Amino acid sequence: MDALFNLSMLGLLGFAIWSAVALVRRTRQRRAAWQSGLTAQARVVRAWCTTQLVNNVARRVQWHEYDFTTHDGRVVRFKESGGPHDRAEGQQVLVHYARHEPDKATASEPQPGKDMASTVVWLVLLAACAIFLVHEWIELSRY
Repeated sequence: MDALFNLSMLGLLGFAIWSAVALVRRTRQRRAAWQSGLTAQARVVRAWCTTQLVNNVARRVQWHEYDFTTHDGRVVRFKESGGPHDRAEGQQVLVHYARHEPDKATASEPQPGKDMASTVVWLVLLAACAIFLVHEWIELSRY
């Protein structure tokens, strides 16, 4: 039983660390795209919505898939979540991309302050969860 407990605590800590790394990586990708100054007109190829149930409350997540051509002629397709609900297939939008990672582009407008504040809040929350998990792991391992 101890092994199952230890494995589940390790899994939860691993998930918290993975979430933090993914959050920082996507924030850096968006910042690099905004700071590069490279933009292109993209076409919305597909728009769809997914629903997640969290504590019996439905949460809608809007997804979009975009096609655009970089300044050096490469055709790029990427997906992004959290876009506006009124963006429809076939619509033309401005995307920001970095030269070294055009597939990590973003169609969101530059909001570095808001983006950084959101990232910091989520990282603090994840750190608090990780600290709580480690504390409980130590306390419950004594028995």
